[in-house]
Amino acid sequence: MNKKILTLCIIHQHPKILLGMKKRGHGEGKWNGFGGKVEQGETIEEAARRETKEEAGIEIDKMNKLGILDFEYQDDSGNMEVHIFCAKEFEGSPTESEEMKPKWFYIDKIPYDQMWSDDKYWLPIFLDGKKFEGKFFFNEANEIIDYSLLEIN
Repeated sequence: MNKKILTLCIIHQHPKILLGMKKRGHGEGKWNGFGGKVEQGETIEEAARRETKEEAGIEIDKMNKLGILDFEYQDDSGNMEVHIFCAKEFEGSPTESEEMKPKWFYIDKIPYDQMWSDDKYWLPIFLDGKKFEGKFFFNEANEIIDYSLLEIN
């Protein structure tokens, strides 16, 4: 089983979060945080900063790692380990890129119906500032068939 190591960074300035509408590729048409693959020679934190800059035009100095999620598929096609970061402050203005269109959402108006199906499970824990780890199992139709999710210290 080959597993991709990915990052995801969400800007959370209570009572709002910054998400991006994915304009192309994997996840096109979904709201998500900013992130992607960790490149060779890069730390996970460096990848999160680089991807956020590339996708939203903003620079992050300080961020906290709140979660790690494993995504496994019945056919082993796209198994991923995603490291999830929260940033409260950034430099620059969120700007649309070729890949993402950033938009602020109040936390009571998060568009879960236009996001990945697992987000509704872990994002509330993230918004509470708690650390978590989880595993989501998907069938060939990208439906969750099982999951585990724990708050950790």
